[in-house]
Amino acid sequence: MAKLLTVSAENPEPRAIEHAAELVRRGEVVAIPTDTFYGLAADPFNLAAVARIYEIKGRPERRALPILISSLDQVEELVSDLPDTFFRLAERFWPGALTLVVQAASRVPLKVTGNTGRVALRIPNAKIPCALIAALSSPVTGTSANLSGFAACVDANQVMKQIGDRLPLVLDGGKSEAVLASTVVDLRDDTWTVLREGPIGEADIREALGG
Repeated sequence: MAKLLTVSAENPEPRAIEHAAELVRRGEVVAIPTDTFYGLAADPFNLAAVARIYEIKGRPERRALPILISSLDQVEELVSDLPDTFFRLAERFWPGALTLVVQAASRVPLKVTGNTGRVALRIPNAKIPCALIAALSSPVTGTSANLSGFAACVDANQVMKQIGDRLPLVLDGGKSEAVLASTVVDLRDDTWTVLREGPIGEADIREALGG
């Protein structure tokens, strides 16, 4: 059963973050709170860790794993081509509940993209995941911490009940007030498509892109 470790959402304790980071460095998968639901953080460049996420969730491997970053500086290593729309939306809605899907760089494992060659990126508006990314100096995966087909978890106890026996660590940052998962927008050249509407509506996207 996972170790449950309480962490301040506003001032994450460095020792707790470093403990989680060390597990991720070793190829483990840990559960962390985000600004939407609790997520599974692992090294997206470690194929064994990526495979473990699919195993933990019972998630079909054709479904891509979103990646959490903490700054736009980390985008270059993950993306091969960025349309102008990416920067316009990122500047408007990041950090926040918007996931942008773009062409992945060659170094991003195809398995992470669900064999599509497309990568889903987001900067969360939450200090715990950003602190973990900073400790690792590298992005982490951000898929929801729940069994595939089950409700997303809004607190650490729900994570423990669903998948606590499959994880080494759950960081308890309190209950999320989120009702919806992040909005997902696919960007291709000058076109965009809302794949999943969340807190940020299609009208908001259209307005940000000038109609």
